[in-house]
Amino acid sequence: MTEDLGENYARAYGGRLGFGKKPALILIDLVRAYFDPECDLWADCDAALASAIRLRDAARVAGIPVIYTNVVYHPKALDGGRFFQKALPLRHFLRGSRWGDWAPGLVPNEDELVISKQYASVFFGTSLSSTLTTMGVDTVILTGVSTSGCVRASCVDANSHGFIPLIPREAVGDRHPAPHEANLFDMNAKYGDVISEAETLTYLAGLKA
Repeated sequence: MTEDLGENYARAYGGRLGFGKKPALILIDLVRAYFDPECDLWADCDAALASAIRLRDAARVAGIPVIYTNVVYHPKALDGGRFFQKALPLRHFLRGSRWGDWAPGLVPNEDELVISKQYASVFFGTSLSSTLTTMGVDTVILTGVSTSGCVRASCVDANSHGFIPLIPREAVGDRHPAPHEANLFDMNAKYGDVISEAETLTYLAGLKA
């Protein structure tokens, strides 16, 4: 097949969900393990962290909910299930591990929610969907790591739970460009809208106004 990939998908996909009226910013698993070369989870995505922090600061000014997630397991991984069994680097997230500390520059405020999870999606096995619904949120801005893992899983589940997923391209990262770009393409085609950091900042500024 010689047809361009974009042209092929445009025949079936290509629609946009647009911007909702009340978003929340979700910062997914931005912890030390992904930003320290000493850890085998290191993803070399400092630029994504910087973008996520800029969006976090704008979200605070706009007065929208800011929610952080991390991965925390029982010291004996009793709650790890098949995910822990399959993905060996998850051993770095046993309760008390230094690799689970927040990434540099990322310190939640006391009035910001932290949700600890054991699986890829921020929705699976957590109270997030109910919390967002109670807040009246209709849109989730997904930032963090990794694009092909927890970000993608959260995007699919956000769509399934009835939220509009927005994925700022610069604010998500992965350990290799190939899965990063492939999953951005697929999320944008089927589940949410991949937008730029600049578009997201404009959206947030409009909410403040």
